[in-house]
Amino acid sequence: MAKERTPYATGSRLNMGTINGAYTILASDSSKVFMIDDNSAGTAYTITLPTTLVAGTEYKFVVRQAGSLAAVVTIDAGSAIIDFVMKDAGGNASNSTAGTSKQYMKFTATSVQADYINLFTDGTSWYGEAMSSIDDAIDHT
Repeated sequence: MAKERTPYATGSRLNMGTINGAYTILASDSSKVFMIDDNSAGTAYTITLPTTLVAGTEYKFVVRQAGSLAAVVTIDAGSAIIDFVMKDAGGNASNSTAGTSKQYMKFTATSVQADYINLFTDGTSWYGEAMSSIDDAIDHT
């Protein structure tokens, strides 16, 4: 019989980090929640996902910046591909990939605090979900 786990019974917490400039995600960052902020220059930057995909690897990116971001923050899957479903607060899913894989996901400059992207891989492709309170604040190319 499996042992029941009680959240935080052992004092565990979310593994968190902050990104406010170009960063290459490490395999050891799996299961980490990254808080996304503007950098001091207010310029666009790119977060690069690992090039070797290992099934079960997952990351979450959450805009922490108060107000909207000053510039675009791009998540680059390199030669890997991303399929994701996105909804805004009004239920609009127009930015979902609809079965067409993409290399980039972007928090646009209209993204606001608490918008998020969850990504995980099966070892072949990235899959994800995104939620935003602003229509078209999260996009893909």
